[in-house]
Amino acid sequence: MLDRLKSLLTEPPPAMAFEISEAGIAAARIGARAELEFLPLKPGTISVSPVKENVADSDGFAAAVRTLAGGQGSRKRRDAALIIPDFSARISVLDFDQFPSDAKDQTALIRFRLKRSVPFDVEAAALSYFPQPVNAGRTDVVVVMAPLEIVSRYEAPFRAAGLDPGLVTTSSLAMLELAGEAGLSVIAKLSGHVLTVLVREKTVLKLVRCLELPAVSMEDIVAVLVPTFVYIEDNLGRPAEKLLLCGFEGSDADAAAVLGAELHVEVETLHSPLGAPGETNAGLLGYLRSISKN
Repeated sequence: MLDRLKSLLTEPPPAMAFEISEAGIAAARIGARAELEFLPLKPGTISVSPVKENVADSDGFAAAVRTLAGGQGSRKRRDAALIIPDFSARISVLDFDQFPSDAKDQTALIRFRLKRSVPFDVEAAALSYFPQPVNAGRTDVVVVMAPLEIVSRYEAPFRAAGLDPGLVTTSSLAMLELAGEAGLSVIAKLSGHVLTVLVREKTVLKLVRCLELPAVSMEDIVAVLVPTFVYIEDNLGRPAEKLLLCGFEGSDADAAAVLGAELHVEVETLHSPLGAPGETNAGLLGYLRSISKN
C-alpha cells in the first residue's frame, strides 16, 4: 500500500481514483482536470471492521462501482487507485534499533512484532511498510496490515468493472499529503464512528491510533486525544504544536474551540485546493494533491 506509492507517482496517474466509506464512494476521473463525484451507499452496504467481512451487500456495492466506473464498452483495463477505510486495516509505527536490509527478513520481523497485537492472522494478511530512518541507526517503520479477504472483497467489483487497482492505501495515509510539513503536529480524522489520530514530526510519522468510539461526542474525542498529547510530551520531549481536524463537518468551529481549550494547542481545519476534505473524501483529495505535486 505504501511502498508502491512513490514509484506510481513517477508514472502516469491512473484513469480513476476511489475512496470507500460506509457513507458512500467518492470518485475522481483523472485528466488535465480532476472530475469529482460522490455516490451514497444504502445504510449497511459497507460495515467497516478489521476482523470481519466489510462488504455486507455485495450486489449493491458492485452496482455503485459500475455506475461510477463507466466505460463498460472498453476492452482495455484501466488503472485505478483504491482508498479503503482506516478501520478496515491496522496502521502501526514500529521502532527498530536495527532494521534488516533484506526484504524477507524485514517482513518476517514485522509480522513477528505484530503477531500478538493485531486481531487477525498476520500470516494471512496483506502487508506493506515504509521505513523512516530517524537517527543513530534507529528506524521507525510505518506498517499497514489487513486481512487479504477484506482487501480482495473491496477490489473485486472494481476488477469486474474493468479497473485494475494498482494502488491500495488507507484514507488517513493518503490524506497526509494535505497536512503540510508542520513541526510536531497531531491530525484527528473523524469518519462515522471511527477516530484516527496521527502524530507527525515534520514528515516523519511517529504514532497512529484508530479507534471505534462508543459515541461520536466531543467527550469521547477528548478522552482519546488527552492521553495522546500526554504521550507526545512524555516520549517526544515537547508538546505538540498544532492539531489539525478533518471530518468534523458542521461543527468545525465548535470542535476547534473546545479542543483548543482542553488541549492548550493551536487548532486548524484541514484544507484542499479541490474542496473541503471530509469523512468521505479526505484520502481522495490527498491522493489527488500528491499527483498534482508530482
